[in-house]
Amino acid sequence: MNMEQWLPIGLDLPLGYKAKKVLQSGNSWQIIQASEAGKALIAKESLFDKWINDGLIDETIFSKFIYGEEVFYSLYVPNKYQLTTLDKAKSPNSKNDAISFAQCLKKTRDRNIDIALHDAIFIESITRLLPTYSISTPVGDDVLLGYWLTGGIPISVHSSRRLKQIVSWLDPKYLDEIINVSGIDASNNSILEAGLLKDSESPVDPIGRSNQLDGKEITQKSSHFELPGRIELTHFFNEHVVDIINNEERYKLLGINFPSAIILYGPPGSGKTYAVEKLTDYLEWPMFEVDASSIGSPYIHETSKKIADIFKRAIESSPSILVIDEMDAFLSDREAGAGQHRVEEIAEFLRQIPEATKNKVLIVGMTNRIDTIDSAILRRGRFDHVIMVDYANEEEILGMLKNSLSKIPKADDLKLIDASKRLAGRPLSDAAYVIREAARLAARSGKTLIDQESLNIALDETPVRDKKSEQHRPIGFL
Repeated sequence: MNMEQWLPIGLDLPLGYKAKKVLQSGNSWQIIQASEAGKALIAKESLFDKWINDGLIDETIFSKFIYGEEVFYSLYVPNKYQLTTLDKAKSPNSKNDAISFAQCLKKTRDRNIDIALHDAIFIESITRLLPTYSISTPVGDDVLLGYWLTGGIPISVHSSRRLKQIVSWLDPKYLDEIINVSGIDASNNSILEAGLLKDSESPVDPIGRSNQLDGKEITQKSSHFELPGRIELTHFFNEHVVDIINNEERYKLLGINFPSAIILYGPPGSGKTYAVEKLTDYLEWPMFEVDASSIGSPYIHETSKKIADIFKRAIESSPSILVIDEMDAFLSDREAGAGQHRVEEIAEFLRQIPEATKNKVLIVGMTNRIDTIDSAILRRGRFDHVIMVDYANEEEILGMLKNSLSKIPKADDLKLIDASKRLAGRPLSDAAYVIREAARLAARSGKTLIDQESLNIALDETPVRDKKSEQHRPIGFL
């Protein structure tokens, strides 16, 4: 992907370095090559001011310069130190590398405990993580550290058994040290999961226990998975996934070794992604994702190789979850004239899916257009379950509203039934937005809880999105 070059190549930078090609870029920042021995982080004034206002850095760390009519700030980083965004990072391969990142996380938290760091730039030379303030969903520091250690798998460091399986270079005895250096609360970390106690020494766990079959260790979770507001989908996951995992021995006696692959289909905003995220959180397994952006390639055979690589990684980290998002983008019907390139991709999926399921990889596909998926993919034996996920009904919306408001200060007389009637049959994102908007309106008015007035205004200002309503919006937001 081509990136806009803010600064002309050869421009003199502070400290005597010259601007070279762009390596990474965002709305208000760029990482550029500055010399053979180092890189430079370039930040626009607006982003730099946010870092200062949030107390993350001192002004003297960066050098100010002006190009054209715009003010920039630069920081030179020698190649021996890491300078990268977290999503582009590679898994560390030594304890020292892990400790270095943990120190950066701790030093950043010492300055600001609340700032979201999921989109941060890792600057090892100044022991800091600097956020880019994107609108993507934040994650906890335990997941952030796990993501860094694994090179991109969103797994909490408290899931230490799973982490130990994935991060083969890390001696288990160092994990607690890394967590302690990071400043993350390790109170929820299981000593047994970290592999530091034998089973005979482990404390009694009234909720879950460990099963080990065929060399694959699976943690038994509490017996019931909850998906707030989605009664039928909750029942399906408990019946066809959770119970099989929690009672593996019993099912194996009758020839069922692992849950079958699943497809969730339905209109955009019906809650498919939310359901998969909740299931992933419940199981605490590493999650791998296949989508058009992760496997797409213009080169012959390259896409098939990427597909095989993702499946291989999921199998190596099993038990795990592999999510195939927007299946219709690359698994559409071969009869519709997809061409040889597409035929090869579908054939690769057909080879990989049974093997992955056999090796304890739970495969969940998602699509808005089930009618376009190739019939061979839909055949039982690949995906045994094809589940319609429609917009939530009134009862389901009511359950979601109650769950969303359970940890937010609210008035006792909120009429949630009326709200659920107005939101029924609409995308779940509308319901979530109404709660956020009601909270924003209440806070703006100086209130300490969500009251009926704030909720009513939020409902009135969240109309159904259709072409007719969009034509009358006063500004360009949809």
